[in-house]
Amino acid sequence: MFLLRACTPLFVLLLVTSAASAQKYRTAIGTRIGGGNYGLTVQQKIGEKTTLEGLGLIVSTREVTATLLAERHFPILGPSLNYYFGAGGHVGRHKEFGAVGGFDVLAGAEYKVAFLPVVLSFDFKPSYEIGGEDWFRFPSAFSVRYVLIKEKKKESMLDGLFGGDKDRERSREPRRNKKSESQPRLLDRIF
Repeated sequence: MFLLRACTPLFVLLLVTSAASAQKYRTAIGTRIGGGNYGLTVQQKIGEKTTLEGLGLIVSTREVTATLLAERHFPILGPSLNYYFGAGGHVGRHKEFGAVGGFDVLAGAEYKVAFLPVVLSFDFKPSYEIGGEDWFRFPSAFSVRYVLIKEKKKESMLDGLFGGDKDRERSREPRRNKKSESQPRLLDRIF
């Protein structure tokens, strides 16, 4: 596990240096794997830079939890690479202690892979546990998500200058003969 934690920043750095022109996403679903825990992750964009993430985790085969986190994203090098912070809470069931719950915070980075509907992320999610044997936990995890719903592309002010939709509209208009518009027709001269 130490090797995964040590190599992840290097992996993210390699992804940053590759050419990427990917679109944003609204909804993504995938798996989350970390030291001693694994499960499902679903992320839904709810604002310009805000997402809700739901986690369904199995922790050390003795505990099952559900977590809801609100996250704020900040671009690093365009929309493909982001870092994010968040907070939320979790509830679950432990085999020995029964019901558990607590509060979570989150810090991480994500990369939308160019030309593929895949989002890769690595995060650190400390939590305060109520009703369990560990009061504080400091797990990190790697997530791979599949993009279910893409973000709609926004129109840019530069589209009209550099071959955007306005040029396409002009090309669809019927062409008129300038000579016929400048000279009146024979019937117009008579009447």
